[in-house]
Amino acid sequence: MLKKIWLISTFILFVTSCAVGPDYKRPLVDAPSQFKEAKNKAVIAPHKSKKSSKSIEWKLAQPKDQYDRGKWWLIFNDPKLNELEDQLVSNNQSVQNAYYNYKQARALVDEAAASFFPTVTGSLSMSRQKGGGGSSFISNTTTGVSTGTAVTGGNSSSTITNSRSWLIDATWEPDLWGLVRRTVEASAAGAQASEALFASTRLSLEGMLAQTYFELRGLDAIQKLLNDTVASDKSSLQLTLHRYASGVAARGDIVQAQSVLEAAEAQAINNGILRGQYEHAIAVLIGIPPAELSLAPGPFHAVPPAIPVSVPSVLLERRPDIAQAERLMQQANAQIGVAEAAYFPTLTLTSTASTIPKGPLFSVPALNWSLGMQLAETIIDGGLRAATVRAAKAGYYASVANYRQVVLAAFQNVEDNLISLRILNDQIVVERKAVASAKLGLKLVINQYKSGTVPYSSVITAEINAFNIEQTAINAEYQRMVSAVGLVEALGGEWDASQIECI
Repeated sequence: MLKKIWLISTFILFVTSCAVGPDYKRPLVDAPSQFKEAKNKAVIAPHKSKKSSKSIEWKLAQPKDQYDRGKWWLIFNDPKLNELEDQLVSNNQSVQNAYYNYKQARALVDEAAASFFPTVTGSLSMSRQKGGGGSSFISNTTTGVSTGTAVTGGNSSSTITNSRSWLIDATWEPDLWGLVRRTVEASAAGAQASEALFASTRLSLEGMLAQTYFELRGLDAIQKLLNDTVASDKSSLQLTLHRYASGVAARGDIVQAQSVLEAAEAQAINNGILRGQYEHAIAVLIGIPPAELSLAPGPFHAVPPAIPVSVPSVLLERRPDIAQAERLMQQANAQIGVAEAAYFPTLTLTSTASTIPKGPLFSVPALNWSLGMQLAETIIDGGLRAATVRAAKAGYYASVANYRQVVLAAFQNVEDNLISLRILNDQIVVERKAVASAKLGLKLVINQYKSGTVPYSSVITAEINAFNIEQTAINAEYQRMVSAVGLVEALGGEWDASQIECI
């Protein structure tokens, strides 16, 4: 008997050491040795790396729970931005949603892993019953027919009966063909994908907040320009009134000066609409009602910091959305093994122990037990299993294509922000020169108007030209900050694939 048990145990351990379905291998992706726009050292600080091969494989994740993911926005050196980002991390509801979705996925891994172990159930029942003693039953049996008559008597004593029983039932389905292991593998990959999605959601919202904040500060700078323009137009109107009183200016000059002033005042008021909308967006991002947030106008820091740019191969380990796509690919691969395991029979081992004790509760003499084994296999399924395997393989190939597309989109994202920074840098240099020239031209035209050599229309034209050029320069300044944030986000912030927890 012991020899048979040993042989069965050895057989189970042997067959459970293998699993059907393909083992996961990370597909190769084509990556350039460097980014096309990464040569501009005036904007970025190049990151030296020895990785330059064209075919790049994903690096195995290592648990680094102690790793500080970093507050990448600190490089912009803006205390108010730092304060808002900290509130976003704590209060943003989309971040909270992604976090608890990840926690749910982790719980599903444990749920799948529970199938490795036997299921044991137990029950205990106890009862106390009193039977009536005032009647008796007389039975007569003749030629196989039984009849009985109930007789009610006088002094029969009642009977109290105590009964109790317990039952233990154990069932175990050994993982002969790796169905449970592939299921756990798929669940673990799904949980890691949820973790990467959580990181991706958080990074995206952090970037959105920083970009919205710099756009708001850009509107503050434009508001200051509009206020200065209104003040300048008021001075021009006063100058025109004095010249009209002296008889050297026409009534039409006063009307023109008044209309220019009123147009500037209206534009200054209208700028508050867009600024208010940006402020409301920031409030929602940090998880509070818009009515509870009021950002006072502040200075605009228009110089982006140096941003180190790694080679494209490193980007594969820096972007959480790439990590998510890669883990979903592993999950799809494991589903192939889950589908193929349905071709093989399932072995179920059962055991039961029960007793109805006469004396002590768990008395051994009354113990009953049983052991059983069942081997089940589907004989005809109308092609269901074959279709399920084909569907799983197609799902895997689709996830591979999605992974490679996500990688390509990441490369594009970096290149887009790099070229934006490079061109905006060149544009800002020219814009600053144009602003200086426009201001000088306006000053000269005003002096000419004072001396009576040019009409007031020349002053209006010079003012409008100077305003438009300076407004364009401000727009380029804050768009450059927006692109700088976009580049940090495109590079993965301070996130790294090695931060994904091994499950």
